Amino acid sequence: MTLAGLSLAYLRDRALNTALNVLLLTLGVATMVILVLFSAQLGQRFQRDAEGIDLVVGAKGSPLQLILSSIYQVDAPVGNIPLETVRTLRADPTVGQVIPLALGDSFRGYRIVGTEPAYIAHYGGELAAGRGWSRPFEAVIGAEVARRTGAEVGQKFIGSHGLAGGEGGHEHAETPFTVVGVLAPTGTVADRLILTSVESVWDVHGIDHDQHEDEHGHEAEPAHPHEAAHGPRAGALNASTAQGHAEPEVTALLIKYRSPLAAVRLPSFINKQTSLQAAAPAVEITRLLSLVGVGLDAVRGFAVLLILTSGLSIFVGLYTALRHREGDLAMLRVMGASPAAIFGQILLEGVLLAAAGAILGLLVGHGVVAVAGSSFAQLRDMGLSAMRFEPAEALIVLAALAMGGLAALIPAARVFGVDIADTLAHAR
Repeated sequence: MTLAGLSLAYLRDRALNTALNVLLLTLGVATMVILVLFSAQLGQRFQRDAEGIDLVVGAKGSPLQLILSSIYQVDAPVGNIPLETVRTLRADPTVGQVIPLALGDSFRGYRIVGTEPAYIAHYGGELAAGRGWSRPFEAVIGAEVARRTGAEVGQKFIGSHGLAGGEGGHEHAETPFTVVGVLAPTGTVADRLILTSVESVWDVHGIDHDQHEDEHGHEAEPAHPHEAAHGPRAGALNASTAQGHAEPEVTALLIKYRSPLAAVRLPSFINKQTSLQAAAPAVEITRLLSLVGVGLDAVRGFAVLLILTSGLSIFVGLYTALRHREGDLAMLRVMGASPAAIFGQILLEGVLLAAAGAILGLLVGHGVVAVAGSSFAQLRDMGLSAMRFEPAEALIVLAALAMGGLAALIPAARVFGVDIADTLAHAR
């Protein structure tokens, strides 16, 4: 029998102790893997989706909620802002680009967003099939929407009132949409959105935008009048309609600066308005990650404690087992095994335990992430994927193996102090 086979035989002989050691290490490694996947993918998604957006303008309320609802599409909008805000900001010489968004409805949990073609261009979107919208009630769907719903070019669908899940809300059966294009995967929030013109959003909610355009003139309209992104959040729109003054509104504006001067004067100018607020994505996301980081650090500390406890358990188990098998070790010496070979065999036991725990920990960690991503829409919307492997996971595995080797080091070193004759004499 080889030394590796002997190590496996000894581990099987202590099956309960082996299982407990592996379980402890599995839980510790799995927890660390979950934290790595969650923090790395969340941070990457936050950075990727907010890249190139300097400011978000919306209704008064929570700045973080404004960022989450407008950029990441994972929260309810804070309200609506006047359509005149679009024209005012586009006329500002320090503003390079204004992309309005209109939210309110969804289809099978995927948001229908009224916007401009510039929104697709911002995220580097390219059509994998079909074309862009050119008339009301035409829509371009993201790659994930197409994959999960099975929607194809030419298919019609009916939007539902609300953003939470698209189930149970009032369906706008009288205004169906037609899919005219499917985007290629971008790895951004655009993958899970249904994009259309804001005229469509207005028409779905009964907004007379033609009359509004006549009242305000055409000289200040954007270059794409049929795709100008104005639109109310569904709940606020209904309230406005009930009061008899359903005016075209926007949910939020994504701003890109043309001049550094805009960063100095624009946020304060907007925040002084009674109905508007400006939120910087970089500031709000840094604040969010710092708050989340406190909880992650606590869980990470618990995971490290589990791993260290597992290492201590491996040490105690091997040390105790070695005292009971001193006769076996002496016989191996008599049969010609060198002290170094026996030392390596005991060390291998610790490494094998650590390897089993590390591999199971990886599998359990990715499995938990897969279940969480499929069970919670918010995590799925943030792009949490169990199929991605982070470089830090390799470090976790190496650390677990090193800990297994260190835990076995002291018990293995006792081999060099064993007196063969005395051990065999006592064994009789």
